[in-house]
Amino acid sequence: MLRSIIKTKNIVQKSSIINQLFKYKNNSIGTIKDNSNNNNNYFKRNFTSYDELGRNFLKNYRNVKDEFSSSKLYEKINDENKELLKKIDSKNSLYLSKLITTVESSREDHQEQSRMIISYLSSLAKEKGTQYNSFRIGISGPPGAGKSTFIEAFGKYLTSLGHRVAVLAIDPSSVRSGGSILGDKTRMTELAVDENAYVRPSATRGSLGGITKGTSDTIILCESAGYDIVIVETVGVGQSEVSIDDMVDCFVLLVPPANGDELQGLKKGIVESADIVVVNKADGELLPKARFTVSEYTSAFKLQRPKNQHWISKVVSCSSISKEHIDKVWNTMCEFKKVMMNCGDLKTKRSLQKETFMKKLLEEELLTLLHHNEDVQKVLPYFEQQVKDGILSPTLASNEIIKTFLISEKNKPIK
Repeated sequence: MLRSIIKTKNIVQKSSIINQLFKYKNNSIGTIKDNSNNNNNYFKRNFTSYDELGRNFLKNYRNVKDEFSSSKLYEKINDENKELLKKIDSKNSLYLSKLITTVESSREDHQEQSRMIISYLSSLAKEKGTQYNSFRIGISGPPGAGKSTFIEAFGKYLTSLGHRVAVLAIDPSSVRSGGSILGDKTRMTELAVDENAYVRPSATRGSLGGITKGTSDTIILCESAGYDIVIVETVGVGQSEVSIDDMVDCFVLLVPPANGDELQGLKKGIVESADIVVVNKADGELLPKARFTVSEYTSAFKLQRPKNQHWISKVVSCSSISKEHIDKVWNTMCEFKKVMMNCGDLKTKRSLQKETFMKKLLEEELLTLLHHNEDVQKVLPYFEQQVKDGILSPTLASNEIIKTFLISEKNKPIK
């Protein structure tokens, strides 16, 4: 039910769900009334105990630009991180790596600093008008497609053109031990030592969608360090790796040459999200298969509904070993960015991505608060046993746990 509040888009449905959770006998927090006729306020809250909180929020909202300006945010960053920020765009990537470590850390003090650092850098980029100077590229594909080999060849080509390239390689974490090999950097030996490139492997640590929780923030850090092209490589284990599309400008699906039957393994989910499909390993004996694969994907894109009204997904082939047609892949990406910039979709997409990321974090933080609530921890074993014994249904038990959580949070003093 907690997830349904976040995901429900219908205002009336959302009001009904929230009202159901908050309404208790002789102890009502408040009511929610639909007010669809008012264009500025879709629903009205009549709180009995949170009036002061509401007034403080409105007061802060009026001064939000001043409260969260780059100068005010910078004051909240500690001295150690301020020194790192001063040197973030230097040739020494150690300072960038330390800041990324802070972002990826689960310690509360590190997370608090991370919020201030990312907000400061985002605000600073907006004030300078440099937030759209970079190009974010997401690369995914099935195992064996040659993602690491392609990224190294592609990255070296970009640095030869004078670009600074950051590669964020995501490795899967073990579901048993929680560990990760982080071996992608060892397969990019030439790119890893290029002075105009930065390769950073990270573990998913249980995050779904082929990316990590801190990937979006890491992208901002890399851009602030002067890298104008940021490449994000997903774990590439299946068809669920489409979350990457919510944080990059161009989503590239890398596939190996395949016969007709083998193409069935690539289902519509991830293919529909791709802006560009790159058929890798188009050399030697695999060249005929590569041509066939290009033809098949091109025909498929003509039949399906375009992802964007201004861009029909394109299919190109290349060889990461011989470096043939790597330039063609880059030119196709540049064409995509030009089209998206001219029609304004790139700016719109980034704005929507930030909104989506905020909602995702909101959901994760709410679940974290629920699991760490002391009252919930006390009653959780009881409800778990009741569900195991078949006395309570999972739906009823989860509803009672949520009620316990809301009552507990209501009784806490407002900070």
